[in-house]
Amino acid sequence: MLLGGAVLVLAGSPAQGQSSAPLAHSGPASRPLTGQSSVQPSAHGSRLAQFGSESASADARRIAHWAFHSGDHRRHAVVVVDKKDAKVYVFSPDGKLQGATPALMGSAIGDHTVPGIGDKPIAQVLPAERTTPAGRFVAEPGTNASGEDVVWVDYDAAVSMHRVRANVKSERRLERLASSTPKDNRISYGCINLPVVFYEKVLSPAVRSTGAVVYVLPETRPAASLFGTYDVPGNAEPARR
Repeated sequence: MLLGGAVLVLAGSPAQGQSSAPLAHSGPASRPLTGQSSVQPSAHGSRLAQFGSESASADARRIAHWAFHSGDHRRHAVVVVDKKDAKVYVFSPDGKLQGATPALMGSAIGDHTVPGIGDKPIAQVLPAERTTPAGRFVAEPGTNASGEDVVWVDYDAAVSMHRVRANVKSERRLERLASSTPKDNRISYGCINLPVVFYEKVLSPAVRSTGAVVYVLPETRPAASLFGTYDVPGNAEPARR
């Protein structure tokens, strides 16, 4: 797969460029959920996400709380990607916030994946195709064609979370990350760009130590309808904007 110059090679693959199935623990690389969720509160899923004083949208809080209360995270770390706010949250398996950061997202508005997008050379990806797909994904550590470590979100669509790349000065990616508004954070071809320190000190260690479930919130439909969530009892913590 060629999108973004990334040949998909999962960690532990026998050889670069050789076809590889997702790791055994992951099941499908993505599992978009619709309608009423069949996941109900479990004995180990009574916690809520602990945002502390971190600001977060109502949708980000709702999905994070549900992931822990229902046990949908399967005792892995939880990563919530809020596209509307251009922000990423990482929680430990017991619900403690490990960090939050602004992020760069796909430049096109949309929650879908264009069929075959992962096989396109980056020069052939149209502006309308540069979406960051919404859904529930099992994170997979791996490497790109340059040998850089990344965290794959949607393997088939070549969507990953990686260190921000400031190779094209006119894109002003570092400046966009540092700005106080999410309005200028839509610049990538679909991948989720993170500050280098956050990727190396927060996201990558979480994925590699406990595994992680990534919830990419939609921007064209209600999050609850995509993930099939229920209202978490006692979730009275107000959203901070």
